[in-house]
Amino acid sequence: MKKIGLVIVMFLGLVTNAQTVDEILSSYYENIGGLENLKKITGIKMSASVNQGGMEIPLEIYQMSDGKQMTVINFQGKELKQGVFDGETLWGHNFRTMKAEKSDAEATANMKLDMNDFPDAFIDYKEKGYLVELMGKETIDGAETFKIKLTKEPVTVDGKKEDSVSYYFFDTENYVPIAIQSEIKSGPGKGMISEVTMSDYQEVDGLYFPFSMTQGIKGKPETQQPITFAKIELNPTVDAVSFAFPEEKE
Repeated sequence: MKKIGLVIVMFLGLVTNAQTVDEILSSYYENIGGLENLKKITGIKMSASVNQGGMEIPLEIYQMSDGKQMTVINFQGKELKQGVFDGETLWGHNFRTMKAEKSDAEATANMKLDMNDFPDAFIDYKEKGYLVELMGKETIDGAETFKIKLTKEPVTVDGKKEDSVSYYFFDTENYVPIAIQSEIKSGPGKGMISEVTMSDYQEVDGLYFPFSMTQGIKGKPETQQPITFAKIELNPTVDAVSFAFPEEKE
């Protein structure tokens, strides 16, 4: 009987935990303008500037509901595109040669996994097979938050499948995410924790978005790059050609 009682208590605990996560997400969607309104978005255009070494660099970020995305950087009178994805090909301009280069097959395959996460990875997470867990509370920059673990489809790193895990920190007062942390899987920062912080939520056509962000390595203030959004537009008209890889003319 004791064993059965323990199992029941553990089961009820898991159910309560799942309900708590869903309640947090429900409050989040309600506070930013409603889940149904969020699902109606077909695209987002963000006009911003990033502070790099004291220099303000203007950029535009496009994210579309069909998975297309790109960042357009205006630097010293030149337009450079980074993280451009047309649904099949991932590419960007080389900063030294100024030529467009395609990413490798592994990076492209990993990008395709995110195509159904617009405009928010938590939307319909159960149907997508994601696992969402409440890990407790944690203080971020002086604010109490709910720490939520999001586990998505595994990514491929150097030919091996690895877990895709991110931690979202939702402000317990406003139920909006103010930080995202995830482990860097490759490159010079491999093994370190990337951190994106978000603040200054403002209304855009009935929905709220953060207008201030920083991105960098957790615990390393010198790596943080502040990004300030001057304007966010919903459902912009963007020519599909803008995302296409520019084939060189012979």
